Amino acid sequence: MIDLHVHLLPGVDDGPGTWAEALELCRQLVGQGVTGAFATPHFVPGRYPETGRVLELVQDLNKRLCSLDCALTVYPGAEAYLDSELPRLVASGTIPTLDNARRYLLLELPFEEIPSCTENVLFSLLLDGITPILAHPERNARLREDPALLATLVERGALVQINTGSLTGEFGSRVQKLAEELARQGLVHFMGSDAHCPRKRPPLWPAALLRLEELAGAEAAQVITCINPEAVLAGDEIVFPGHGPGPVSGRSNFWGRALAKLRRR
Repeated sequence: MIDLHVHLLPGVDDGPGTWAEALELCRQLVGQGVTGAFATPHFVPGRYPETGRVLELVQDLNKRLCSLDCALTVYPGAEAYLDSELPRLVASGTIPTLDNARRYLLLELPFEEIPSCTENVLFSLLLDGITPILAHPERNARLREDPALLATLVERGALVQINTGSLTGEFGSRVQKLAEELARQGLVHFMGSDAHCPRKRPPLWPAALLRLEELAGAEAAQVITCINPEAVLAGDEIVFPGHGPGPVSGRSNFWGRALAKLRRR
């Protein structure tokens, strides 16, 4: 399995404070069956760790893991807070995409609302060839009130990552209910632990994987936890669980049509 969303780098955000904590968290991931992980430090307006620093820390972490014979490969990334300036910051290289490959970006919504700039930001990213992956949208209060809004964003090109802790009830029953419903409906494309430290925010993969298999089926769980993260690393199209590769047949894909028109000009 590949963890799409985990805070592994020491001293850059609210994740591990020390190398010892970072390495302990890596050992937890390996013990739970994870073989690869995207290090996704928070990128919040006014508090950006430099992309170069993220790449250096990932390289250092992989060296330390190798010396300890810990079978985990770490890839660079970011959890970028949604902001009107986000497309410009990504284009300038200020914020790294997943594996720093300029194909997929993990994007964090506010917890209470959907900003008015959301659709413009997502469309701009797509226009630049970058597919936004919404980090734990089940934790957004507005989407819990109206899950159809999330379905619309998916129709228009966004992808969805849910947290392991959401499926296990760590964030409350309302968050768990929406995460479970998204899994049942085939609206989950990735899962991440969003782990921050070995004790207060551990990975919780075993229980979450079991619940995901119960909700979506073993085949879809394999797509969500293995096949799609591997596609991100390869720069390929992801698979929509239950529908095969590429967009779900019959969905409107409004932005897809708009992008095609722009590219024909």
